[in-house]
Amino acid sequence: MNNLNFKHLHYFWVVAHEGSITRAAEKLGVAVQTISGQLSILEKQLGKALFNSQGRGLVLNEAGRVALGYADQIFQLGEALIDAVENSDSETTLRLRAGISDGIPKLLAYRLLSNVTAMPVDVRLICDEGEFEGLLADLALHRLDVVLTDRPAPTGGNLKVFSTRLGDFATGLFATQAIADRLAGEFPHCLNGAPLLLPTRHHALRSHIDRWLESNDLHPKIVGEFEDSALLNTFGREGLGIFPAPLALAEQIASQLSAQPVGEMHGVCEHIYAISNERRIRHPAIEVLCAGASQSPTVAGV
Repeated sequence: MNNLNFKHLHYFWVVAHEGSITRAAEKLGVAVQTISGQLSILEKQLGKALFNSQGRGLVLNEAGRVALGYADQIFQLGEALIDAVENSDSETTLRLRAGISDGIPKLLAYRLLSNVTAMPVDVRLICDEGEFEGLLADLALHRLDVVLTDRPAPTGGNLKVFSTRLGDFATGLFATQAIADRLAGEFPHCLNGAPLLLPTRHHALRSHIDRWLESNDLHPKIVGEFEDSALLNTFGREGLGIFPAPLALAEQIASQLSAQPVGEMHGVCEHIYAISNERRIRHPAIEVLCAGASQSPTVAGV
């Protein structure tokens, strides 16, 4: 197959979002026949039709939906490229594009990244939150400089990324005053039958909490499981149940979530990693972020 013609792909992209060749032609300022002809060439090159007719418009078929997903990524990257080049002459501003896994406590992410914002240069943080796999994909495509997450990158694949452990943070259980007042007995036995909020089993912390509960023969009432740590904290702040959080953040949790520590889960820690594309980190902001790392970088994907 010949190399893809990006003008053809761009016409397809606009038609897909506009829903008709006529509206796409008006938006692009070209003749309807031009777009129709270019679209036909693209479909012939790909070997499949990309649209089905529906009334006076067009709808994507399955092949078209697949093509649109890639086209969206290509042209979004193009827009990002333009923005990056336009801002490349700003030598006094250091940009750090950080991906934050949705399982990491946001207050903890802020504490780690505050070391970057405290650098003696102008720093612009560009933060994106998402699922672990999606953030790693963005890192591989160089849309991100670093990913903060609760686990190292997987080994054995084709992805060439490097994990640096930033620290281990002892985890405790927190509750609003109203819930804390209703707990009967000493910790941790007061948790039996008490309402508990937990991260889902996708998160590394969950297995450690489950083992701690089992080893202490504790049987709380699990009233909620959350993929996003910020949502878990919101429900905890509103008094739905007791929730886990790093004990190092007790002061911030008291002021922002109106919750107090109930007790420490001994042996349960939040492990935080920085994942980057480079074995030897050259980005000054990532160097600062990793300065307090507790172990040397370990490579994944070799």
